[in-house]
Amino acid sequence: MKKITLEVCCGSVEDVLQAADGGADRVELNSCLFHGGLTPSIGELLVAKKAVDLPIMTMVRPRQGGFCYTKAEYATALADAEQLLAAGADGLVFGFLHEDGTLDRARCRELVRLAGDKTKVFHRAIDVAPDWKAMLSDLIELGVDRVLTSGQAPDVFYGVDVIREMVEFAEGRIQILPGAGVNGKNIDRILRETGCDQIHVARFTQRLDPSTANNRDIFYGGALYPPEDRYDVIDGSFVAEMRNHC
Repeated sequence: MKKITLEVCCGSVEDVLQAADGGADRVELNSCLFHGGLTPSIGELLVAKKAVDLPIMTMVRPRQGGFCYTKAEYATALADAEQLLAAGADGLVFGFLHEDGTLDRARCRELVRLAGDKTKVFHRAIDVAPDWKAMLSDLIELGVDRVLTSGQAPDVFYGVDVIREMVEFAEGRIQILPGAGVNGKNIDRILRETGCDQIHVARFTQRLDPSTANNRDIFYGGALYPPEDRYDVIDGSFVAEMRNHC
């Protein structure tokens, strides 16, 4: 039975701790997972590196809402990437597209150059590509190591056929990492039908923080008005369950 690498998507140091306790092999560190993951703070990375002995991939995404960035946003991404690498990131996770959804080769090439011998991961921006084969070919040529994908489906369970095609198309030239909607009921089938040797998972549980309870009319977020007395953290028991499948 081949060894399956279990990667956990994390949005905080506390998430990283829970992922490590659950048996993760690798983590992807972000901020703002509600919006699909944005660049984490340097402090989060520094503390996480001291806390766990796991490879930590760090997201480089300057804002929510797509992957075609202004010059200022791209400059921010470059600066963040440099600082994350200097702080000990084991790899960069990124994705730059043109407005039509095709790959921005020039910007991706610069991130690959910056990362050097660290791991280069292209995220699920490939799931909106008009031609994933063309994009995968470009990423291979650029020297990207791995692609995170749901197989261009909202849930990886419904994208297994495309992911299997990606694996066959890649012919070992780039790693394919399935992720999005993985759980105990579908992980075995996903791994079996795609032939992948790694998987990307996340599930959260809520913790209470009663420090705002004195005034229930106050909200610090946007128009959705989420509860201010609770927050999400990775469910370590779920990670352990996934570990049992790997």
